Amino acid sequence: MGTLNARDRGRIAACLLQDRPRGAELLAGGESLPQLRARLNNDSAARELLQEIEREAERLLEEREPELPFSLFRQFDEAGERLAYERVYFTRRRRLNSFAIMAFMHPHEKKYVAALCDTIWSICGEVTWCLPAHAGGLGGKQEPIDLFAAETGFALSELAALLGELLPDMLRRRIAQEVERRLLAPFLEDGPYGWETSEHNWAAVCAGSIGAAALYGMEDEERLALLLERALGALDCFLAGYGGDGACAEGYLYWQYGFGYFVYFAALLKEASSSALDLFADEKVKQIALFQQKIFTSGRLVVNFSDSLAASGIFMGLSSCLREQYAEFTMPDMSLRAAYADDHCSRWAPAIRNLVWVKEQATAAKDGNEPLWPAAAYYMPDAQWLHSRAIAGEGIYSFAAKGGHNDEPHNHNDAGHFILHADGEAYLADLGSGKYTAHYFGEERYTLWCTGSQGHSVPVIGGELQRQGRQYRAEVLELELSEDRDTFALGLGAAYPQKEAGLASLVRRFQWHKKGGGQPWLELTDTFAFGTEGGAAVERFITLVEPKAAGDGELIIAGMRKLRICFDEEQWAPELRRWTDIGHFGEERSFYTLDFISIKEQTNPFKGRFLFRFEE
Repeated sequence: MGTLNARDRGRIAACLLQDRPRGAELLAGGESLPQLRARLNNDSAARELLQEIEREAERLLEEREPELPFSLFRQFDEAGERLAYERVYFTRRRRLNSFAIMAFMHPHEKKYVAALCDTIWSICGEVTWCLPAHAGGLGGKQEPIDLFAAETGFALSELAALLGELLPDMLRRRIAQEVERRLLAPFLEDGPYGWETSEHNWAAVCAGSIGAAALYGMEDEERLALLLERALGALDCFLAGYGGDGACAEGYLYWQYGFGYFVYFAALLKEASSSALDLFADEKVKQIALFQQKIFTSGRLVVNFSDSLAASGIFMGLSSCLREQYAEFTMPDMSLRAAYADDHCSRWAPAIRNLVWVKEQATAAKDGNEPLWPAAAYYMPDAQWLHSRAIAGEGIYSFAAKGGHNDEPHNHNDAGHFILHADGEAYLADLGSGKYTAHYFGEERYTLWCTGSQGHSVPVIGGELQRQGRQYRAEVLELELSEDRDTFALGLGAAYPQKEAGLASLVRRFQWHKKGGGQPWLELTDTFAFGTEGGAAVERFITLVEPKAAGDGELIIAGMRKLRICFDEEQWAPELRRWTDIGHFGEERSFYTLDFISIKEQTNPFKGRFLFRFEE
C-alpha cells in the first residue's frame, strides 16, 4: 500500500463518491438504525452492557449538570494540579455518552433526550474543549487542538448523526458550528500542529478524531479531501512510532487509546469509500493489532511497562473490529470486557463501539477448562520486550522482561526490568503510571518511584541509578525460545553512568523454566565487571506484597500461590523497606523494595544469582 500520506487529495476525492455512505450509515454499516436498535435489544452480548449504561444514566439524571468554573481551570497554572478540573470535565462526557446511548435505545423516553440536550448545550458553551494542561495556560493566545478537544468534536458529530431528528435543529446546527470553529477550520487554516508529526498517541487521536468529524459533517468534497490528506499524513507519523513488531512502547492502555482511535477512523474511512481507502491493508497495522494478545499475562493483568496501569478490561468493540480484519487476531473471552464505567475519561468512540461492533456469535465464552490466555512466548525485537506465558496444572504464569532505551514514549528508566505474574496476581511488579501532574512530565520526573530506575527491578550500581536518554540503553546478547525454557540475556552497562558507577560491564541473563515437573521458575544471573578499583552493587526487586523469611537463604512472597526467592546468604544480605507513592488516580499506594546488599569483598567480575520458584 505504501505510506498513508502517499494518498493524495485527488485519489481521496475520487474514492469519496457523491453517493458514498454518509451520516449514521458510517457507524451502523449495512444495518438501518431500527435494525441496529432491535439487534442490540435482543443481543445477549449487548444486554449486560446496556444495563450498566442505563443504571449510570439513571444515577446521573439525579445529579445537576456540573459547572467548570475558572477557579478549577486555573489550578493547573498555579499548582500543577489536573484532577479537580478533569473530574468535572469527564463527568460531563459521561453524561453525554450515557444520555445519548439511552436516547438512541429508547427514543420515546423524553427524559434522556432532554438531559442530553442540556449536556450538549453545556459542552458547546465550554470556553475550551482542551484540558488546562494542554491549553497553553492562562496566558495562551490561541486555543490549541488537544486530544480531548478532538475527541469531543468526534463525539458530538457522531452522536448527532446517530440521533438525527431526536435532537432539535438548533442544537444540531450548534454542534456543526462548534466543530467547524474549534476543529475543522483551525486544522486546515492554522496548522500545522505539533502533534501532526508526533510518533505517539496524540497523532492518532487528534488526526483520527478530526478526520472522523469531517466525514460526518463536511459537505465540500474538495475541502474534505484536503483535510483527510492532512489527517493521513499525521497517521503516517503515528505508525512510524511503532516498529515492525507492533509493540506499543507507551504501554497497553496507550495502544488501546491511540491505536483505538486509528481503528475508529480507519473503519469510518473504509465505509465512506466503499473499501477503496483501506488502512487495515498495511502489514504494520496488522502487527500492531496483534499486540493485544501478546501483552496480557493472566486474566486482566498486563505487562505494564511504561505509563501503563497494571490491569485493564478489554474494549470488545475494538477487538471485534480487528477480528473481522485479521484472521490471526485472537478474540478475547467476554469475561474480560471493560465495564462501562472503567474508562475514567468517558470517551464516546469506544463506548458506542463496544455496543455496535460486538456481535453475539463472536463473543462466546470459553469453557471452564480452557485458559483465558494460551501458553506462548512472544519476543518483540524492536521494543526488545519478551513475554512468556506458561501453564502448569490449573495455573497460568507469566514472565516478562525488557531491554530498550531510556528515551521511549512515556519513558521510565527501566532497561533490564522484569515482572512475574501468576493467576491474575503480580509477585514481582511494575508500578506503572503515577498521578499525572506538571511535575510528573517535568524535570522531576525521574525522582519519582514509578518512573525512575529506583522503582524498578534493576540493580543500583555504586549508588548510581540508570539515567534518562537514548544513549542509556540495553543490548540484546542472547535470545532462545523453546518449549521447555526461554533464555534472554542483556548487556546493561550502557544503561548506567559508567564513570560515576565505576562499571565496565553488566550482563543480565534470564532463564525462564516452563516445564520439567512442578511449577515454572526463573533463574536470574547478573555478572558485574568494574574498573581496576572495583565497585559495589545492590540487587533490587519490586513487589507489592511483603516478603517473609522462609529459612536459610530463602524468602517467600505469598499470594494465592507462593513465590520462593532463593539466594546465597553468604554473599547477599536482604533488606526490605516499605514505601508509598501516589498512583495514577491520586490514590496512595504501598510497595516494597527488596534489596540484596553484598556482605563480603567480591572478586571482579562477580555474579549475583537468584532463583524465583512458584509453588502451590
